[in-house]
Amino acid sequence: MNQQNKYLFPFIMVTSLFFFWGFIHNLDPILIKHLQSAFSLTHVQASLVDSAVFVAYFIMAIPAGIIMQRYGYKTGILVGLALFAIGCFLFIPAANTISYTFFLGSLFILSCGLTILETAANPYITVLGDPAKATQRLNFAQSFNGLAATLAPIVGGYFILAEEPKSQEEILALSDQARIAYIQAETSLVKGPYLVLGLVILLVAVIFFFVKLPEIKEDDHAGQPSGFLSALRRKNVRGGVIAQFFYVGAQVYIFSFLLVFAKEVLGMTGQESKIYAGVAGLLFMIGRFVGSFLMKYIAPSKLLAFYSLMASILILIVIFGSGVATLYLLVATTFFMSIMFPTIFAMGIQDTHADRKPASSLIIMSIVGGAIIPLIASKITDLTKHMQYSYFVILACFVIILLFALNNKEKSAVIKTTA
Repeated sequence: MNQQNKYLFPFIMVTSLFFFWGFIHNLDPILIKHLQSAFSLTHVQASLVDSAVFVAYFIMAIPAGIIMQRYGYKTGILVGLALFAIGCFLFIPAANTISYTFFLGSLFILSCGLTILETAANPYITVLGDPAKATQRLNFAQSFNGLAATLAPIVGGYFILAEEPKSQEEILALSDQARIAYIQAETSLVKGPYLVLGLVILLVAVIFFFVKLPEIKEDDHAGQPSGFLSALRRKNVRGGVIAQFFYVGAQVYIFSFLLVFAKEVLGMTGQESKIYAGVAGLLFMIGRFVGSFLMKYIAPSKLLAFYSLMASILILIVIFGSGVATLYLLVATTFFMSIMFPTIFAMGIQDTHADRKPASSLIIMSIVGGAIIPLIASKITDLTKHMQYSYFVILACFVIILLFALNNKEKSAVIKTTA
């Protein structure tokens, strides 16, 4: 069996993971909108959904790296899938107890599983084939994350936002008993989707248990020391950690608060605006496939610089613009966000050799930006009562990514010239 055939089925299986964690992440905007209405939450309180998810990345990334170093990629994937499924199942008692804190705890456990999966799958894809095509291969795998971003809002909108929720004033006007009954009914809507997803993840875990995955041994690179401190000494790893922190924060805020933007800036109902979440996911997916194709001809850092520049321009117009065009441009921004995560990741861990697994953990750890950036942006909205001003934070994120791309041309040049 040649090497390409040897890696084909493992590549397919690992790529499926990108779809599953993309699906769960892109249910979050629906969940935020739903829980914000059900529990009458402020913007900052609603953003705690993102905080619960992405704090897990900060806490679990290094333990995930240690698991991989000691036990390998397959064990990491199995542990991640187990926690993923458990977190999904915990949504049932969370809904039954109508506890927002319980929901946040369930999301945290679920996200601990996602952290381990991403720490394992992202670097595994980059070494599962020709090293010269690592960035292109990771962008292709991440395209299925984009497919999930298209489908999740449709599924979530159908099952979770089936009916327009009551306004905060309408909820407060209810009697105590009626209010509890209403919140119970609203929170119960999330049980079905998360139960089904948990069962699917368990099935995937069983398949992975019996599938033989090639364990890739990292190059010791002439006996050089490996570890987290060694990885941080590398310029591209440090830059990748910083750029990924701000990218994930920007992505999470744009996707998670898209429906809130439509409601507060344009006065749209959830029924009217949920289609835009699906369109945003579709553009995100298309952007990844287009980016994977363009990387055959354009150096990844140049493409990353162009995409981040275009995203910055669109967000600038969103801040100062008015009318429904601002929503269209906000949705269009997702096309240019599409290649950022995998390209930053691949450039960040390139040429790390024995430091690949700790470097991967550190860059995954920086996903905690998804917990911090939305909180800062939401605080600006609550203070100014003007949601468009919060996107100054997102503009700063894209400028930082642009600087990372411009400062890492040599990494991209290696990928391009050897492809």
